[in-house]
Amino acid sequence: MRLQYILEQAISNLRRNVLVVFAAVVAVLVMLALVFGTIIVRWSIDKDIGRWDDNVRVIAFLSDDLSLEEIDAIQSDIQAWDEVDDVVYYTKSQALDEFREIFFDQPSLIEIVEEDPSILPASLRIKPTEAADYSTIRDRLVVVPGVFQVSSADEAIDALVARAGHMRAFALWIMIILGAAAVVLIANTIRIAIFARRDEIGIMKLVGAGNWFVRVPFLLEGVIEGIIGAALAIALVWAVGGSIAELLSTSTAPGSLDPPTDFMIRQALILLGFGAGTGLLGSAFGMWGFLRD
Repeated sequence: MRLQYILEQAISNLRRNVLVVFAAVVAVLVMLALVFGTIIVRWSIDKDIGRWDDNVRVIAFLSDDLSLEEIDAIQSDIQAWDEVDDVVYYTKSQALDEFREIFFDQPSLIEIVEEDPSILPASLRIKPTEAADYSTIRDRLVVVPGVFQVSSADEAIDALVARAGHMRAFALWIMIILGAAAVVLIANTIRIAIFARRDEIGIMKLVGAGNWFVRVPFLLEGVIEGIIGAALAIALVWAVGGSIAELLSTSTAPGSLDPPTDFMIRQALILLGFGAGTGLLGSAFGMWGFLRD
């Protein structure tokens, strides 16, 4: 009977303050939609960076006067670095084959290089343990004897790593600012509901109702508002999550960055819990000073 009464009172409070409840739900919706959307974008960026981890190479071009023994020694030394995952030696002939593949549509350029293949130096292709390690490797390579030039995709890697960091910071600030706004709106909703029922609450206390018996319907009201807002945010972002990831990723493969279902379900459950917690916190603040023991 008590549970039925609590549910009836919570639903009744929601009906009495439709506009204020709507504002609180929208606040939770906006907050969690932005947070959920940011999580998906962050996932797509992390996946892009993961692809770079597998494909990033730092190229060390070698002097022509090095012997095979000296090249082997340099390769072994670099392989022992903590930042290095793998080192592959490319001969001049392999460099020429690679050049033909890259510039297959420019036969005149290929012809010029084939007349003097020596202009393509031998090199070491170094795979970093992590994409961000490329700068450390590059700095160490420039002082290695026998290495006359070092090449890496500096700007592209830095852009990806920086964008991931900015997106994480953005998600945190969005959660803090809009979370506070949602808590305040839900707190105001509860305060208005308590004020509207102040006479009824006074009578309940006179006949022996405890504070927690009075509080629980208001707490439940806040939780319901939070869950409704979170559910709407999940539905909205789920519908456009793949498009968000594709729009802001660096990948060009259609559909390759659609977030997996299990990832979306896990994040959705977390957001539902966060929405319920936001509503509970807002209710607690709303009752502060009104229904003390």
